[in-house]
Amino acid sequence: MKIFKKITMAVAAIAIAASAGIAQSQEMRKVRVGTEGAYPPFNSLNAAGKLEGFDIDIANALCEQAKLKCEFVVQDWDGMIPALLANKFDVIIASMSITDERMKKIDFTNKYYNTPPAIAVPKDSKITGITDADLKGVALGAQSSTTHSNYAEAKLGSANLKLYPTPDEYKADIASGRIDAVIDDVTVLDAWIKSDAGACCKIIGTLVPDDKINGIGAGIGLRKGEDDLKKIFNDAIDAIRANGTYKKINDKYFAFDVYG
Repeated sequence: MKIFKKITMAVAAIAIAASAGIAQSQEMRKVRVGTEGAYPPFNSLNAAGKLEGFDIDIANALCEQAKLKCEFVVQDWDGMIPALLANKFDVIIASMSITDERMKKIDFTNKYYNTPPAIAVPKDSKITGITDADLKGVALGAQSSTTHSNYAEAKLGSANLKLYPTPDEYKADIASGRIDAVIDDVTVLDAWIKSDAGACCKIIGTLVPDDKINGIGAGIGLRKGEDDLKKIFNDAIDAIRANGTYKKINDKYFAFDVYG
């Protein structure tokens, strides 16, 4: 009887230890997601101060698929990579393009979407082309520290480039006539011109991306060496693409497949 009791107590102790280990493991699966909150329709803050947009829905779907407990951290775009490296959050899900320059500092998952840049101008503008020659002397607005501003510097050097901390500022300036054109992701510009705030303007053309500048799509940024977390998110991206979740989110925001 005493032997049986000892065995029973030992089994119970193992079960308690296992339960504690599982609970600890579940607690370790908390992931902090850095995002900008100023780049509609991908990520923005609504009137109630709640994050919304394609990036946010994709992040939530990936976390649900991977059984991760995710929480969002809002971060200004210019400080996004430094904040990741400073451990302010664990991953970046903020429409960040996968480029060689960024990969010198951080790692990325596979892409979760890939759309080209475009040029927008006021509806009464006499600008009709999107080549460097067409934009000579044009005051061109872009968000700083983006692939789009890099593209403008490299490919549209004849324009007078003006940089802004967020798209909101360049949108205000083109609407008030302080600049002549803007460059950004075509989906961002498309959503804007279809809104009341963007009624001033129109898209005049989509640019041919340069992989060295624009990258190979938007991916999830991680600190180097986080290979396990990278695999978790890559597997989740594949899974939501396969099970229809991605398409459902895509169709909520766009009339075409943004995966590319």
